[in-house]
Amino acid sequence: MADTAPADLPLVVGIGGTIGGVSSTERALMIALDSVGREGFRTRMFGGADMARLPLYDPKATSRTDAELEFVETVRQASALIIASPGYHGSISGVVKNALDLLEETAGDARPYLADMPVGLIATAYGWQATGSTIAALRSIVHALRGWPTPFAAAINTQLTKFDDAGGASEPAVLDQLVMVGQQVARFAPLAAATNG
Repeated sequence: MADTAPADLPLVVGIGGTIGGVSSTERALMIALDSVGREGFRTRMFGGADMARLPLYDPKATSRTDAELEFVETVRQASALIIASPGYHGSISGVVKNALDLLEETAGDARPYLADMPVGLIATAYGWQATGSTIAALRSIVHALRGWPTPFAAAINTQLTKFDDAGGASEPAVLDQLVMVGQQVARFAPLAAATNG
């Protein structure tokens, strides 16, 4: 999803989805990013198709692909992130983890990794058990990257909730949760900007 807002607005980056088409995870992330946009932020989403273009992270590589460079540079410009992952075997998906591993490229930056950034979290799974363990894994990763997971995370059971092409969901409470993720990120992003300014 391309960024269409004015360039002088602060940026919130969304990372999430699956390979093989627009998934429930990606649709949930779009709803949360729309909420951020209504709060006055630019948004840029790296969905499943974007993450599929990222090669497996090799820390010893001497060069990076254009897709890798664009991803890292976009995250460098962000005031906040929202990360959405399906629950695969009790944890986050490989493509989401690979994208986050690529942030090692920022280790030497003045603001390394996700330092002091608010990060909203979304987990989708076919059942409740994997949503909890996936959110726990995401929180742990964000802490390791020096970021601040926002207090509320959206856990979505896709056995019960279906998303549509128009940006809706069959469960109104799920829409409310995703909007809250976006709103909390938007509230905390100015604090991160002041800290890093």
